[in-house]
Amino acid sequence: MKKSLFILTTLLLLMACNTKKKTEETTIVAKNENFVHLTDAQIKNAGIVTGKIEQKEISAILKVNGKIDVPPQNMVSISVPLGGYLKTTKLLPGMHVFKSDIIAVMEDQQYIQLQQDYLTAKAKISFLENEYLRQKELNQSQASSDKVYQQAEADYRTQRVLITSLGEKLKLAGINFDKISENSISRSINIYSPINGYVSKVNVNIGKYVSPTEVLFELINPTDIHLALKIFEKNLNKLYIGQKLTAYTNNNPEKKYPCEILLIGKDLSIEGNTEVHCHFELYDKTLIPGTYMNAEIEVKNIKAFALPTDAIVRFEGKQYVYKINGNNQFDMVEVTVGESENGFAEIIFGSDNDMSKIDFVTKGAYSLLMMMKNKAE
Repeated sequence: MKKSLFILTTLLLLMACNTKKKTEETTIVAKNENFVHLTDAQIKNAGIVTGKIEQKEISAILKVNGKIDVPPQNMVSISVPLGGYLKTTKLLPGMHVFKSDIIAVMEDQQYIQLQQDYLTAKAKISFLENEYLRQKELNQSQASSDKVYQQAEADYRTQRVLITSLGEKLKLAGINFDKISENSISRSINIYSPINGYVSKVNVNIGKYVSPTEVLFELINPTDIHLALKIFEKNLNKLYIGQKLTAYTNNNPEKKYPCEILLIGKDLSIEGNTEVHCHFELYDKTLIPGTYMNAEIEVKNIKAFALPTDAIVRFEGKQYVYKINGNNQFDMVEVTVGESENGFAEIIFGSDNDMSKIDFVTKGAYSLLMMMKNKAE
């Protein structure tokens, strides 16, 4: 009985030792999953190339968005300073107009009255001028009193002021006072386009009375449209006047529009951004104000440590590079990848250790990853 008990105890101890050994082996495998050891032949067959990390100046692409805008001097609101009824117009939104085209005809009885007042005042000025000159001559010869002479002078000068003011009112209404006479008084006036452009809004219809404060039409000259981009505060120091960029629409991202930064805003919105205005280098009539656009701005970074993009592998949502640890051992190191340019990518390590003296795998990193997976399995 004692002999059987001894044998059973020995077997249990042997089984416990084997379990502990297997656990240790498992722990070692788990601990060693981030490196792989290869022979010279394996390295050659896998096409692995090594090299040191380099310092490079990498250009970053700042991606922003905005919309096409029109500067105030290129937007015109058409109104009638004296008001009136809209008699005729052929304007429709989107229609192209040329400078000096007749875009509307207005009519109102006040235009008749204004022309009448001007012609009446102009007809009376000759009489008042002659009376003023006559009284001046008589006053010099003491044949007329100063009071009569001064009254004649005041009447003449007042009439001149009246004619000048009525003439300015006629010009404001769009009536050429040099072409009106007692036989050519018109009840209507023409409204002319002040710019070359297109119609963006039509706010009236024929027969409607329009007050001086109302806007009939809105015209836009699109030859100097701007791209207004929203730029966050953290990126403002990367931009400067004259900086080049490319813009494109969501509907046609392949077509690029070269632009240049014209103005950088000096105040921030509640969201922490400001507007940066850009000028299109080439005018394209298909670009319509209000259209949303994306833009890519190339900005220069400071010099950063960089490796070829072939040196970077992505595994389980993270990015890694392989460093050489001597004796053909390759350690997988987690990194953060910054901007990339011309086949190189900025590498940001999680530690402050000097990596400039360490060799890294620059080609064949994915081959190493496959070997590590096979080893783990």
